[in-house]
Amino acid sequence: MTRAPRCGCGTSAQADLGAALREAVAAARADLGDGSEPADVAIVFASAAYGVAIRPAFESLADFVPATTLIGATAEGVLGGSEEFERVPAVVVWLARLPGGLVQAVSLDYRQTPDGGMFVGWPDDLDAAWPDNAAVLLIADPFSFPVDAFIARMEEEHPGVPIIGGMASGGVEPGSNTLVVGSRTEDSGAVGLVIGGGVRIRPVVSQGCRPIGKPMVVTKAEENLIVELGGRPATERLRETYGELDAADRQLVRSSLHMGRAATEYRDTFRRGDFLVRNVIGADPESGVIAVGDSVRTGQTVQFHVRDAASADEDLRGLLAAHAADQPAGVLVFTCNGRGMRLFDEPHHDARCVRECLGSVPTAGFFAQGEIGPIGDRTFLHGFTASIAIIEAEPTEHSSSS
Repeated sequence: MTRAPRCGCGTSAQADLGAALREAVAAARADLGDGSEPADVAIVFASAAYGVAIRPAFESLADFVPATTLIGATAEGVLGGSEEFERVPAVVVWLARLPGGLVQAVSLDYRQTPDGGMFVGWPDDLDAAWPDNAAVLLIADPFSFPVDAFIARMEEEHPGVPIIGGMASGGVEPGSNTLVVGSRTEDSGAVGLVIGGGVRIRPVVSQGCRPIGKPMVVTKAEENLIVELGGRPATERLRETYGELDAADRQLVRSSLHMGRAATEYRDTFRRGDFLVRNVIGADPESGVIAVGDSVRTGQTVQFHVRDAASADEDLRGLLAAHAADQPAGVLVFTCNGRGMRLFDEPHHDARCVRECLGSVPTAGFFAQGEIGPIGDRTFLHGFTASIAIIEAEPTEHSSSS
């Protein structure tokens, strides 16, 4: 019988980075169990608060982290277990043994050539065929790696493969982030893992919004401008929706209005998570046009959304509840650096929400400068989102659920 995946997680907030890493590694190994056997995967996130100590510490990570494959990155804040460490020194180490899984580390760069941009760094092992059930975990530098272009290239070459991850947030200028893969560190590009075979990664993408009003069809659009909804000026439809709301939701419309477009049109009804949510960036009552932060096409189904702390909590819990019975082995969380205490009244919100909904699962993550995850069957780059990877065994045709 094939063993199930097993994960472990350790955190440390010691002021000395070397001591913090040693403490977090020891805790992760103890959580993983059977210390005599190395992990298949190690993922390490370190807070940018450690400053210049990060690069040399990351260069020696592979020497004392017991894993066959290692990736990591710097971040504004990190998440481990049920705690979040925002803008303070902290590290999290996440280890996984993935029996039956196929794991391949990648280190990617984007280069301009006379024929256009290209992504380089794919291992030769991935040129011929990707593993069954493949998914990509990706951590990218926001200043040098065009994630939208990478997603588009993946859709062409590997359609249907989900990408889950986030943009490193440890620096505010080019070269200020540190990425690690194996024994190498980089200050640009992206690092990641292709995981498949006997391991499944279930993505959960919570955009922190809830719908208001009802779905409508775009009947006239120009680039990012919605001219008509259901045959009437878009602002008329917005006023109509606004008039049906209570006072609290009317205030949210004034302060945090968003537009969701259906990720797929092949539905009779739409549920939570079916819409790709983007900002409403302007409205002109005279022309009736609404501008959104995305391209829009005639014939698409859209719905107005609002975002606040209560909506974000409700959305995340509702999406995680669907996986409560899945018994995951581990969880990775890439949550926006605009969430945390910038959005919620109390600390540790997303970490504790995962714990309350999924149980005491080894959980690690970081506060990202952009989150990557699928809506429907396509991957997108998001903001104000929690993009979550749930790691579990791939069921066989002989297995059954209880």
